[in-house]
Amino acid sequence: MRAFIELQTKLVPDYVQVLQKRYMLLLSIQHLQPIGRRALAQVMNSTERILRAEVDTLKESGLLDVTSLGMSVTEEGQRLLEQAELIVGELFGLTELAARLQQRLNIPEVIVVHGDADQSDLVKRELGRIGARVIRQRVQEDDVVAVTGGSSIASVAAQLKPAPVFRSVQFVPARGGVGEQAELQANMLVSLMAANTGAQYRLFHVPDRLGPDAVQSLLAEPQVVEVLRLLQSARIILHGIGDALTMAKRRKYAARELEQLERAGAVAEAFGYYFDERGEVVERMPTLGLQLDNVKEAEVVISIAGGASKAKAILSFAAQSCQNVLITDEGAARAILSGTD
Repeated sequence: MRAFIELQTKLVPDYVQVLQKRYMLLLSIQHLQPIGRRALAQVMNSTERILRAEVDTLKESGLLDVTSLGMSVTEEGQRLLEQAELIVGELFGLTELAARLQQRLNIPEVIVVHGDADQSDLVKRELGRIGARVIRQRVQEDDVVAVTGGSSIASVAAQLKPAPVFRSVQFVPARGGVGEQAELQANMLVSLMAANTGAQYRLFHVPDRLGPDAVQSLLAEPQVVEVLRLLQSARIILHGIGDALTMAKRRKYAARELEQLERAGAVAEAFGYYFDERGEVVERMPTLGLQLDNVKEAEVVISIAGGASKAKAILSFAAQSCQNVLITDEGAARAILSGTD
C-alpha cells in the first residue's frame, strides 16, 4: 500500500492532493451535518466559490445530499469514509506515525487521527468517531463497560449507534462527579451511551473527591456497593487522560494543594491518580470508583486523548502498561515523538 501511494504521489501529485482535500471535506460535513456551504467554508478556512465545485462533484458521486437544511453525507458516503481510513492513513503519514508511537509507548494498538485537537474541535469529534468504532469492534454480549467523564469521552458517546450486541451491555460510570459541566460528567455520558445504543446503564451518585470518613460512610450504602461490584467486573474500560493541574483545578484544589502537585512534578491524571513524567504516582485521591489495580486487571482498556498539550500526560500514563488501545491525534503524537526521538 505504501509503495503504491508513493508511486501515485510521484506520477500524479495533484491526484493525491485532491483525494486528501475531498476526504477532509466529506469528513467535516459528516461531523457537522447538516451544514450550509457558507458555514462549511468558514470551518475549512476556504471560500464558497472554491467549495462549490468540490461539493457538486461529491453530490454527483452520490456521496452527499444537499437540501434546504444543508449538506449531509449519504449512506454510501459513510461507507466510503470507513473504507478509506487505511488509504488516508498512508496519505497523511498517520500509519507510520502510529507505528512509531506504538513502539515508543509499548501499547498494542495505537490509532492516530489527522490534526490537533488543541486547534480544532473537528479533531476531537474525529477522535470520538474512532473511539465509537473501537467500542463497537470490542464489545461483547453481557459486557460491563466502565466510562470516565471528559470532553473526549463525550465525543465517543455522541457517535455511538444502536447494534444488537449492546442490548445486554451495561455502561457504568468509573468515578463519581467532578466539579465540571454536567454534560461532561460520567453519569451523563453513560446515560447518553445507553440511549444511543439501546444498552443499559447505572448511575453513581457520589462526589469524585471524598474525605476518608465519607468514603467509609458511603461503603455502607447498598447501591454504592452494587455499582462498585459492577465496576470490578468491567471487561472494557473507556477513559480519557487529563493534564494533572487542569484536573486538579476542576476538582477545586486549593492553591496550596496545586503548588504541592506542581512541586511533585505531576503531569497526568487518570482515575483519581496523579502521575509524574516517569509515570510514578505522586498523589492518590481518597475516592470511590475504579482503582488503578482494577484498570490493570481489565481485559480491554481504551484510552482517548488528543492535542499537543496532552503529550506529557499521554507519555506518563503509558508507563502504567495497562492500555490495549490508544486513540490520539497527530498533534499529540508528533509532540511525544519529537521529545523522545
